[in-house]
Amino acid sequence: MRIYLRLSKNEKVIPYNYQELLTGTVHKWLGASNPIHGKPDQISFSWLQNTYSSKDGLNLKSNAYFFIGAFQDAFIKQIVKGILDDTDMFCGVKVKDVQIIDTPEFQPTETFLMASPVLLKVKTGVGIKHVTLEDAEFEEVLNQSFKNKLKRAALSTQGVLLKLDPNSNFRRTKLVKYKGIENKTSFAPVTITGSSEQIGFAWSMGLGNSTGIGFGALK
Repeated sequence: MRIYLRLSKNEKVIPYNYQELLTGTVHKWLGASNPIHGKPDQISFSWLQNTYSSKDGLNLKSNAYFFIGAFQDAFIKQIVKGILDDTDMFCGVKVKDVQIIDTPEFQPTETFLMASPVLLKVKTGVGIKHVTLEDAEFEEVLNQSFKNKLKRAALSTQGVLLKLDPNSNFRRTKLVKYKGIENKTSFAPVTITGSSEQIGFAWSMGLGNSTGIGFGALK
């Protein structure tokens, strides 16, 4: 399930590095004692959509929005309640409208754009490595990460396969700083083959690590 939040225009310029502000807003709506704090694979949300740049930061267009997804409907309902209690976000932005969308019935193969960059992390002998499009093992790590998510949700991993869209040349990396930590991330269309349930899980929950702070959301 997803909710799409239509947004008012901002009163102050939004800083380019607004991800912490957006994460704080989503967790405010969930509540101070929310059950997903510190737990992986509970929600996913996009970056702000339909923005334009200025010298000092970003501004929202009249059709700006972002979306939040969750595998468990209860989390979405809790967020909606939080929004109804407090529509304020940051920089003068308010939620103007909320649309709830059930998970669609997907075809056996679907291609998605990324609404926020995917972050992939693997443990090595010397610490944590960020795997990006520049690494040969990107698709392998992406697949294993998604299968681990499916297992934690008690869903089958049988037959699922994720690949970079071979029909698109749009592939780029982006360094994203979050709470002082630099994260090497990737943007690229991804093709997913699998059951409707598996693909719907990706649509709701995103890909890769740290989806709960705004990485890996799929359009």
